[in-house]
Amino acid sequence: MSLKKINIRNSVLILMIVLATATRVFSLGTIVSWANFTPVGAVALFGGAYFSDKWKAYLVPLAILLMSDLLINYFKYQHTGLYGNSVVVYISFAAMVFIGSLIKKVNVANVLMASVGAVVVHWLITDTTFNSTLYAGGLLGYMQSLTAAIPFELKMICGNIVFCAILFGGFELAKSKYTVLQTNKELAV
Repeated sequence: MSLKKINIRNSVLILMIVLATATRVFSLGTIVSWANFTPVGAVALFGGAYFSDKWKAYLVPLAILLMSDLLINYFKYQHTGLYGNSVVVYISFAAMVFIGSLIKKVNVANVLMASVGAVVVHWLITDTTFNSTLYAGGLLGYMQSLTAAIPFELKMICGNIVFCAILFGGFELAKSKYTVLQTNKELAV
């Protein structure tokens, strides 16, 4: 296979996503109080921002997150498959990819806004599946669920900021050193 057929940029993006997601898988014994301090939001934003083919922007991060969920469920909880509200969680991940695709210029302000926006979307979407045995029904239960989730979402914001700094900052630095990682549009400027 010739080097022309290998898309080095996409390979680097995939490698970065795999490595970031691996931190989630290999932190199985982490302290529960840091639950939600993970790379999932940053990975979704990163994929949305950098893959020029939108189908790859969704497929790559979501597939790698799915594989990490399956590994975590198997090794940590000794069961195969996904958790009960996984469809809703993956819808929130897809929404995060969309938010990442809205980042037209990568800079600290845009990535920070996307990081916080992704958490807000995750918070509002995933808490629609609150456990009715824990909270009242209807809107009151939803509000109770949102309130209870605040500490977890704050940790997710921290995770997004840290992992976005690593992913976006690392890739922007690499692009400045290696033109092969730049898009044709970036090279034309």
